Amino acid sequence: MDENHLGDFLRARRAGLRPRDVGMVSHGTRRVAGLRREEVAVLAGVNGDYYTRLEQGRERNPSPQVLDALARALRLDTDARAHLFRLAGGAPGEAPSAHAAEEVSPALRQLMDGYPHTPAFVLSRTLDLLAANALAEALFEPFEPAGNLAHMVFLDPAGRAFYADWERAAQATVANLRQAAGFDPDSPRLRRLVGTLTEQSADFTRLWNAHAVRGKTQDVKNLRHPEVGALALTYQAFDVRDAPGQQLVIYHAEPGGPSARALDLLGTLHATRRRTGPRG
Repeated sequence: MDENHLGDFLRARRAGLRPRDVGMVSHGTRRVAGLRREEVAVLAGVNGDYYTRLEQGRERNPSPQVLDALARALRLDTDARAHLFRLAGGAPGEAPSAHAAEEVSPALRQLMDGYPHTPAFVLSRTLDLLAANALAEALFEPFEPAGNLAHMVFLDPAGRAFYADWERAAQATVANLRQAAGFDPDSPRLRRLVGTLTEQSADFTRLWNAHAVRGKTQDVKNLRHPEVGALALTYQAFDVRDAPGQQLVIYHAEPGGPSARALDLLGTLHATRRRTGPRG
């Protein structure tokens, strides 16, 4: 299928802006939400017919200068700008398609196991949980299985109870997947995942159609674990240099605070279960 990823993205971001957002005066009755095509063209300094062809997929090779102008016109942040460049054929200095590695190296697994008091795990671009240390396994125990973060957020019944601010977690999850689509829009894994989520979750479909883009860097997670209660954790995400597409994510709590004590308790409970559980 010859899909128009670039046009879909431009159209969605145009629909998310109002004239007042970009310092323009609104004229006439608007049949649809957002800026008109000709308004985006004026803001970007490009021909109106040319911009229309971009949205309709009849023009597929905009120059870097045009992409920069469109990014400014549509008020794109750093992640969304990079996504725009990738959809148009690759950001400067970046390979057009970088396929993610799925195997986690033994050295990285050993590194994660060296953090016994903080959850650490490795994600693929499509948010598959590729590896986790013991405390991360304990943290995600409410999910059956803890295999993919998007599935956990939208389709697992435990998701809405686990994420204290579910809507924020859902928005971030979809924005992460949109970024993955920019790297490899034809990824079979991504297509299967998005197909499943759109079929089974109206909330996912709503957020997916907004075309928001964001990568994982750092943020605060407010979680509710059924065994230890509320957890306020900060995470940091790091690209794994020798495995393109993988990210190491580390959660940590304020030292000595209630969340740190809750993590300690969670680790103890998990270790006890592993020692006393059935042996095969």
